[in-house]
Amino acid sequence: MRTVATGAAGSVVAASAAAIRIEAVELIEVSARLRFRFETSFGAQQELTRLLVVLHSEGLEGLGEVVAMGSPGYSHETTATAWEVLESHVLPLVVGRAFATPAQLLGALAGIRGNDMAVAGVETAFWDLLARRAGMPLWQLLGGVRSEVEVGASIGIQADGAATVAAAERHAAEGYRRLKFKIKPGWDVEPLRAVRAALPEAVLTVDANSAYRLSDARVFDALDELGLDYIEQPLGAADLHDHVMLQRRLRTPLCLDESIHSAEDARKALATDAGRVINVKVGRVRGHLSARRIHDVALAFGAPVWCGGMLELGVGRAHNLHMSTLEGYTLPGDTASASRYWEEDVIDTWLDAKDGVQSVPQGPGLGVDLARSALTGRTVRRLEALP
Repeated sequence: MRTVATGAAGSVVAASAAAIRIEAVELIEVSARLRFRFETSFGAQQELTRLLVVLHSEGLEGLGEVVAMGSPGYSHETTATAWEVLESHVLPLVVGRAFATPAQLLGALAGIRGNDMAVAGVETAFWDLLARRAGMPLWQLLGGVRSEVEVGASIGIQADGAATVAAAERHAAEGYRRLKFKIKPGWDVEPLRAVRAALPEAVLTVDANSAYRLSDARVFDALDELGLDYIEQPLGAADLHDHVMLQRRLRTPLCLDESIHSAEDARKALATDAGRVINVKVGRVRGHLSARRIHDVALAFGAPVWCGGMLELGVGRAHNLHMSTLEGYTLPGDTASASRYWEEDVIDTWLDAKDGVQSVPQGPGLGVDLARSALTGRTVRRLEALP
């Protein structure tokens, strides 16, 4: 499918010497299959699709990935809604225009309320384009302080307690620095007790994905006895008040994910002690600029942050690794080995951890390129937007 973008894209911003003109944008939906069934409190996944964004300028390609899922379980955004918003609203405001900074690009998109995952696909691709033109790794442009990051593994809901312990022991043996377990009502305390008994010294966390209410506090009282590093997003995304109540009850820090969409959200949450750790997902919070601002707020409060995952392919995984190099990312993130999840990726190299550490790609921009051959037979649909 080939589409010529019209409308607002017709008014081209006069480019300064530093500005980058977006000559064309590719939007590609690709199919992907996980090596295993991954279950959370909002459902199970194995077959899914992902949207890739490719910005073209001056012979360079900037790569981004939209992390929306096929169904609105984790977020109101889906692959289908992100495609529609990008095609009809975002790309006409971008193609043919020139921007000197990510803030300028986001300013052009300020009239698009919400739809942060869709916008982030373009915003992160623009950061990649900027860094490639500058000939420097993205992590340096973002202000990172390290070229290696510690990573953990996220373990979905298993068939039974024995399978949970087996998965935990396997990932611990592979060197992951933190083991995170998805939980839901009825599947929480007992499997974690079994894991703690098997791995008494391991760094363990749980992630509820907003599946509980404050009335379930006794579940968290029991989890509080297991020496967890933190309990992630136990209550609803909008329930900051109830998170405050729950945090007062527990010794274990609460970590907020779905509740944090902006630096303002982070400030309010940390100032009220609704949580003491923040999970920053670049693709969920409108991109790198917002993610960096959230990081800076957390750093000012002395609260640790870490980079969460959304089952990204290699493009999104590379963006997460570069963001994880910032000073405040002191806890292991969700950027486990790509080969743990996928039989085939969409980039030209595997981003795999060794002994729980990921090396950040060191070439210009993301340091990885799209493997066009890997898209053959997997492209669900493709759009090319031109001025």
